[in-house]
Amino acid sequence: MVFAAPNEALARAEGLLGADPSPLHASIAHQVIGIWQRDFGDTRRALAHLRRARDLASRADSAEREADVLATLGVALVHSGRTREGLAAFERGVARGTGHTRARVLYRRAYVWWVLGRHGAALEDVRRAIPVLRHADDVIWTARALTLRATVHLALGAVERADADFTAAEALWDTTGQEHDKADAVESRGLAAFRSGDVPAALRLLDEAEERYAKLGTPTFMLTIRRCEVLMAAGLATEALTEADGALAALDGIGGQSTRKAELLLVAARAARLAGDPQTALARAAVAVRLFAGQRRTWYETHARLVLIEARVATGRGSGRLVADAAEVAERLAAFGAPAAPEASLLAGRIALGLGWTADAERHLAVAARSRHSGPPLARMTGWAAQALRAGSARGVLEACRRGLDVLDDHRMTLGASELRARATAQGAELAALAQRASLVSGGPRRLLVWSERWRATVLSAPPTRPPADPALLSGMTAFREIAARAEEARTDGGRPVPALEREQRRLEREIRSRTLHMRGEAPGDGDRFDVGRLLRRLGDDVRLVELAVLDGRVHVLLCGQGRVRRFEAGLLTDAEREAEHVQAGLRRLAHPGAEARLPLVEAAGGRLQELLLGPAAAHLGSGPVVVVPPGRLHRVPWALLPALRERVLSVSPSASSWLRAKETAPPRSGRQVLVRGPGLASGGAEVPELADRYGTPPRTPGGVQAWAARGARPAGPEDGAGRREVPTVLEGTAARVPRVLRELDGAALAHIAAHGTFRADSPLFSSLRMADGPLIVHDFERLDRSPYRIILSCCDTARFASVGADELLGLVTALLPLGTAGVVACSAPVNDAAVVPLMLALHKGLDAGLSLAEALRDARAALPDDAVHQATGWAFSAFGAA
Repeated sequence: MVFAAPNEALARAEGLLGADPSPLHASIAHQVIGIWQRDFGDTRRALAHLRRARDLASRADSAEREADVLATLGVALVHSGRTREGLAAFERGVARGTGHTRARVLYRRAYVWWVLGRHGAALEDVRRAIPVLRHADDVIWTARALTLRATVHLALGAVERADADFTAAEALWDTTGQEHDKADAVESRGLAAFRSGDVPAALRLLDEAEERYAKLGTPTFMLTIRRCEVLMAAGLATEALTEADGALAALDGIGGQSTRKAELLLVAARAARLAGDPQTALARAAVAVRLFAGQRRTWYETHARLVLIEARVATGRGSGRLVADAAEVAERLAAFGAPAAPEASLLAGRIALGLGWTADAERHLAVAARSRHSGPPLARMTGWAAQALRAGSARGVLEACRRGLDVLDDHRMTLGASELRARATAQGAELAALAQRASLVSGGPRRLLVWSERWRATVLSAPPTRPPADPALLSGMTAFREIAARAEEARTDGGRPVPALEREQRRLEREIRSRTLHMRGEAPGDGDRFDVGRLLRRLGDDVRLVELAVLDGRVHVLLCGQGRVRRFEAGLLTDAEREAEHVQAGLRRLAHPGAEARLPLVEAAGGRLQELLLGPAAAHLGSGPVVVVPPGRLHRVPWALLPALRERVLSVSPSASSWLRAKETAPPRSGRQVLVRGPGLASGGAEVPELADRYGTPPRTPGGVQAWAARGARPAGPEDGAGRREVPTVLEGTAARVPRVLRELDGAALAHIAAHGTFRADSPLFSSLRMADGPLIVHDFERLDRSPYRIILSCCDTARFASVGADELLGLVTALLPLGTAGVVACSAPVNDAAVVPLMLALHKGLDAGLSLAEALRDARAALPDDAVHQATGWAFSAFGAA
């Protein structure tokens, strides 16, 4: 009962002790309290109760009772770090018990062997226990033993054996009322899903287990460890570190198990290393190594030493001693049968290569490369990375990189959430960089362009999986919108946040995000590989596409057009990033009247940016349109500010492949237009009523209607005898509510949204546009069957993104591009609301005349008044895509 209903069991045990029970019954009560304290409370109190239970069993002269208590005491001693005492207690327990009781003791000792990382001994004890438990028709303990054996199989990489045992255990659990053990079974299935490479299923099952544990009031430290492992595999290392550190604080607060503390420190160290924080990784791993050594847990100690070495290498401490340490760790992990062994061999090889020890590097890399043909995706990628590093030719490097990235492509497409797909690309960053270096040395600009595209903005290569019609998810999003609107209203009215509303908003955000991360991918891998010839044909002789590739910190400009690809070297990426931040700060100042004196400074900074980003390529751009394809870390550059681009037809794209897809996207048959005006704009969204009037009448220029229709913005309804067309849908006031806005946007030819935009760097898919009933977020856009063919976002910060993974961007614009949008106009900085109005009216004037978004935006900038506020406003907006 202490597992099925722990608090009730605790109350009954305490009540029994208050009724002067016999030594036998008192022993049982103290054992129950000891188990409760061991798993849910203070291990010191647990040990006191369990020792009392053992003494009372001896007084009752019951060998079976004493054996059972000794097994429980042994587990508690090991969890408190007293491994020698714990194993001695098990020796006495096995000797005192017989038959059925001894089988239960053996099961618990098998559990302890698993905790200690001694998997062979664990399998031997559970092998001896299961037949006896089955013969005794002990359903609960048989199911526990099968679950344990499955967990040990997973630790050894035997996923199929684990699945068989989990299935058998689950069938038994269905016949019992053991809710804690059922939750544990769900958690174990989540672990199995993770080991087999199914990250969404793992997250879903672990979340379900957490809900079950919460109903029982059970602490979830082991579940946290497993969830952190899954989060790291999904590229969410910072989130995993936060969870692990929170669990450590909670465990210390209750005086919890020393074994769990060591495991949490290990997972926190791994998360910190993956999150790019080697100093934190060093600190956590060093403490974990000491704790595991004191607990005699060599399996875990060896894994902690691996993280310690990785963190030291990340701080730049390559040395011969570290090569030897990594090699020793690899040998020990291989002897344990641990799946992490190839990772350690790869590490040893990398360090040796850095020192120029080619013979040693080859030996270690050859061992790591054996994993490339089998195992879960990330293990195979480790093998292909090792093979690429040891390849003796550029051809061999590129083949290994191609095979490794193909493995990661297949893995990413099992992920339904665009965020997980984006973050998972970090696993391929090393392979992509190796391929780019090999291309630069031996393949010329065309090959470098192919490999630059191979791992750039890959999330946009296939539409994200549509969120399921999940009532809980839909109601959660509605509740989130209402709470967010109330919180914003409270801040606006009173000037101060309301903590209760903000806490509830954060809770709902976590719930929505959690449910979206559960989605499995449905689309197959993208078989339409990038073709340089196709790109050059589309560009023709007039258009230039400028793709910026970063190799070893330097920007390389790949200039495509006139049937060829040329390469130029520009500046350092870090210098360009720093200059871009200065420009952004200048644009923010210029958004307010009175900062005119800063205009020459901002223009000068634009010249410096051009030198750093384009270098000598700026003189070879020709006179036609330019498409810029920047790396993710340069997404905030206001490209129209660069002198060579200032007067041009200019568009931006996350990748050349994305630009090609946008170019070849057919407009919808309907020319339906939607104009949306959100609340609270300083200008009141003044352009919207004027645009409504303008689009109610066809353009008067010669051939205007035909040109406008050819661009995909055909009239939504039949023309009357006077040549008038249907008035666009206008949503404002209470009509501009999220459900209605989404319905109207779906499949529209042109949408214009005037609303306050908010970019969330901490959670980019909660970046939003403010509607009458609350925020319209990226998750909402992902529910559209087809986003508008063209969309204009006359809002601050709508072209801001979070750069994640290898070279991916998360934000409003990148959510729209895979969903059918071929062109977007958006803003990368805060702007003056009043100055936006004339820019938007001029932009639509160009569209009405049959121009593309990039052409219309160029002309709209030129039509603005020649003052600092309007100039800064024009530079802050960019055209994305090719419509």
